[in-house]
Amino acid sequence: MASVPAVLRSEWTKIRTVASTVWTLAAALAVTVAVGAALSALMRVQFDDLDEVSRMTFDPTMISFSGMTLGQLAMIVFGVLVVGTEYSTGMIRTSLAAVPQRAAFLYGKIAVAGLLALVVGLLTSFLAFFTGQAMLGEHGTTIGEENVLRAVVGGGLYMCLLTVFAMGVTAMLRSSILSLGILMPFFFLVTQIMSAIPATRDVARYFPDQAGSAIMQVVPGALGQDPAPYGPWGGLGIMALWVAAALAGGYLVLRNRDA
Repeated sequence: MASVPAVLRSEWTKIRTVASTVWTLAAALAVTVAVGAALSALMRVQFDDLDEVSRMTFDPTMISFSGMTLGQLAMIVFGVLVVGTEYSTGMIRTSLAAVPQRAAFLYGKIAVAGLLALVVGLLTSFLAFFTGQAMLGEHGTTIGEENVLRAVVGGGLYMCLLTVFAMGVTAMLRSSILSLGILMPFFFLVTQIMSAIPATRDVARYFPDQAGSAIMQVVPGALGQDPAPYGPWGGLGIMALWVAAALAGGYLVLRNRDA
């Protein structure tokens, strides 16, 4: 029987020795910060051209997280690779032979990758915020303003939960290609399109990314958007329920199917 510390050390070794997982985390940080800074700088130039409602509901914190839409895709790839590589290379048989307790194997992997995603997510969130506020100049805010620190920390939590959700889905599907083929279009296209269409907007608000991103908002209904029917922590709670369901599904598949 493998001990928990041994499982955690093994999973840490797997993650840090695979170049693709390291580069996806670096890409998530770089893309989120760079795009957020660019759009913040553009908003500074165009701020006076906004209508009165948009200026009154302007959320400088949320603007600095504009790159999260692309950065979250890299976090999804990271989560998929951490689990899916075991299946694509056939290492899952060796891993389960070494750690026959399947719950310990899966949740040990999730604990290590999730903690790493949280650290990278928090670093990304703080860098994106401070860089974005520097680009916004006089239209920016500070970390000490009401609810701003919550939004910045929430950005890191959001990236972590999204990574863990991707890991749970991949554990259910047992394939990196299939998981990416479903998750990437869903988060990059489906949820974005549905949230923009009035007839489907109310449904899209309860998808994990749409609900979870509420934690990063400081001004409700920013830039004239309709306020969500839940608060920041309520939205993150909805996302956490999606994550819990994905993890439960991943464990059930791993427990009941051969490697």
